[in-house]
Amino acid sequence: MKFKVLIPLFNDWQSLLKLLENIDHQVSDIHQTISIVVINDGSNEKAPDNFPNYSKINSIKIINLKENVGHARSIATGLKFILEKNDFDYIIPMDSDGEDRPEEIKDLIKKTESQFDLPIVCERVKRSEGFFFKFCYFLHKLITSTFTGRSIRFGNFTCLPKEIVKSMANEKATWSSFSGALTKISKVKIGIPSERGTRYVGPSKMSFKNLIVHSLAIIAVFKINVLIRSTLFFFVYLFLIYEKISVITLIPLLLIIIFVLLVFLISKRESLENYKNSSQNIFDVKNIK
Repeated sequence: MKFKVLIPLFNDWQSLLKLLENIDHQVSDIHQTISIVVINDGSNEKAPDNFPNYSKINSIKIINLKENVGHARSIATGLKFILEKNDFDYIIPMDSDGEDRPEEIKDLIKKTESQFDLPIVCERVKRSEGFFFKFCYFLHKLITSTFTGRSIRFGNFTCLPKEIVKSMANEKATWSSFSGALTKISKVKIGIPSERGTRYVGPSKMSFKNLIVHSLAIIAVFKINVLIRSTLFFFVYLFLIYEKISVITLIPLLLIIIFVLLVFLISKRESLENYKNSSQNIFDVKNIK
């Protein structure tokens, strides 16, 4: 079997080198073909001149993008690129910073032996971030579950069989949210427990604003569910406060309206046309190994 590890990257070259070293070590006893595809999302820091020799990694390609498109769209571009080359059985997207642990790649690959046609997702059971991020993540899960009816406990660290990749490449939501699109496409997924690792180098580049946009992008994939549930809440709440209407009691209704408007605004990021044309943003492809 051929496994492509897909890694989106922006300026994190030191982390990438550490990640590749760890991947090479972790898969040393696996009798499968492991290749790396790095999506360089318009980095403005110079790439290393030389990469070490890896014993198990079969090949390394760096796809250099002309313009920075963001994390989700880098992954989407990589999925489409690999699919068009059609030289794979599974794709494993993962972050370059060490928070997706290379030790768990073996668990994903092993699971394909019994669940060869279903997506396998790393469900987060333990996080390494600080209290504020964990609290925000809890709110995200609560709001997502309440307004979409979907429980999404995974990120992009997954293992995707070819048929799922084909579906992802024809889904406009993939251009905006990886986990949202995968949840929409595949109702059945195989979960394995996953612990978030610690970053190899420096603090996270995820700002509070980006965290909110990321959360809304996932929710926006199910905007019709959001609209239905929000409308139901609106009228039920309005009925309950009808005799006690005041500025204070109307605040929740105002917040719901703002929330729905934001969800529909973010949903405009989804574009199958832009996704289909994503290869036009590829500057060049470098074969490192």
